[in-house]
Amino acid sequence: MKGEAVVVALRGLPFLLEEGMRVSLTPPALHRERVSMVEHVSEGADGVSGLVRFSCAHNLDEASGLAGCYVLARTDDLDLDPLTASVDDLIGAPVEDDRLGVVGEITEVICGPANDAWVIEGAYGEVIIPVIPDVVLEIPEDGPIPVHLPGGVLPDEVFAAAPAAAATDAAGDAANVPPTEEAPCA
Repeated sequence: MKGEAVVVALRGLPFLLEEGMRVSLTPPALHRERVSMVEHVSEGADGVSGLVRFSCAHNLDEASGLAGCYVLARTDDLDLDPLTASVDDLIGAPVEDDRLGVVGEITEVICGPANDAWVIEGAYGEVIIPVIPDVVLEIPEDGPIPVHLPGGVLPDEVFAAAPAAAATDAAGDAANVPPTEEAPCA
């Protein structure tokens, strides 16, 4: 190792460092630059770690001094996928289907090799959805996360009942009413 350090992305985020990025290393050290340039990156096969050489570390001792540091980059310098969010920001977020209304809240994020999945607890019990553009329409900064639930995550009868129920509700929000014991979906 010639001044390289292993860098691991915070939970739920992909590895985003690239050569030429200007980053801040925290906590600061007395005998190290606080702002450094990323000189070289060898991204790990797992997509969440990599071997990185910073301009402030040119030997093993200097690289060892980076252990435990956080690497901060400006969001403008990051090439983020529109469906990228930290796990901490997602847990507890409300999820709303474009046909059924409120589905529930995200209780868990499952990190997978191809895509993540969200576990949602709510009116329909536990629902697991893939985090892909066809399902998760966007991740807004505020408010519920709009989704288009794919077939198979809920019984077909739930989706079939949604438009008819919406037509009979004068307030126009019958699609937000979960199934009840009086009117089971299955």
